[in-house]
Amino acid sequence: MASYRITLKDRTTEQIDEADAYQQEGQMTTFFRLGDGRHVVDAWSVRTASFRTSEIVAIRRIEGPGAALAGASAGLRSA
Repeated sequence: MASYRITLKDRTTEQIDEADAYQQEGQMTTFFRLGDGRHVVDAWSVRTASFRTSEIVAIRRIEGPGAALAGASAGLRSA
């Protein structure tokens, strides 16, 4: 399961864990957890978070089991 990190206009960031997808719903961008074996947002998807679309500057998807820790080492490389 993936996570998403969003950057807002005021330069704060929010991380949405356990979200598989997002889509715009009216004035809001909503993040969803999909059901087992599902690959699209549908009636069985669970809404996990919503943000006003006009406040979002960037959305980044973070893959894998270490997604919660990805921000701590983003951009760092070992020699």
